Amino acid sequence: MSRVGRQPIPVPSGVEVNVDGGRVVVKGPKGQLEGSFDPELSIELNDGQILVSRPTDQPRHRSMHGLTRTLIANMVEGVTDGFERSLEIHGVGYRVLQQGKGVELHVGYSKPVPFPAPEGIELAVESPTLMHVRGIDKQSVGEVAAQIRRVRPPEPYKGKGIRYRGEHVRRKAGKAAATAG
Repeated sequence: MSRVGRQPIPVPSGVEVNVDGGRVVVKGPKGQLEGSFDPELSIELNDGQILVSRPTDQPRHRSMHGLTRTLIANMVEGVTDGFERSLEIHGVGYRVLQQGKGVELHVGYSKPVPFPAPEGIELAVESPTLMHVRGIDKQSVGEVAAQIRRVRPPEPYKGKGIRYRGEHVRRKAGKAAATAG
């Protein structure tokens, strides 16, 4: 059996979970998330814990078992704590400004790049070179952070661009270093 799928998901106080066949609705202090899952998998709510089990050991059921458990656990974590991705901006003159609910990126193009905040996502600027993407849906937070990074991905020669906090950019030697050897 899946080691991940077997683990029960604890439901913290203040979180309400409704299970109806393959549909799960999670309500918490930060909001509400809904998800539809494979109806062949059994999702049960017992004693403040959510248990996911599979009917057989077929490859399809095995692959969906751990995935379903993880997605439901992310829903519970999202409505209680939320998710956050931090982005750093590197480069001379590169910066980010808060514009209402969205941001404006100054990353070396002739004009600033406006980026409006999608529904359910909060964009916060901590400093001119550091911003945070926050929300309750883990997939949406990751997708918005990836879209912002795509505006100016880090380049390998000087490392200029937008990168995730803690991301390591592999640097290449430039022309001068390549011919000197």
